[in-house]
Amino acid sequence: MIGQLATSRAGHDKDRLYVIVAQKDDDVYLCDGDLRPPDKPKKKRRKHIQPINAYVDTGLRSKLLGGEKIYGEEIRYALKQYMKQSHIE
Repeated sequence: MIGQLATSRAGHDKDRLYVIVAQKDDDVYLCDGDLRPPDKPKKKRRKHIQPINAYVDTGLRSKLLGGEKIYGEEIRYALKQYMKQSHIE
């Protein structure tokens, strides 16, 4: 699930697009690179998100899986590329 895109289904951030940067048990940690930078991800229950059948590029995904440091710009760029590809503005 790490590196997959997801939207929030509940809470004040409903319908916001995120990247799943970590998971532990029934919780996932979400980042959008803007309000939620990689060093302060949003913790949410799995049932409160809607995973999307899309992933970040392989370079960023390997950094996430390898535990390397990632930057907010990388997350924002990945989300921007997805929105451009899906024609969502």
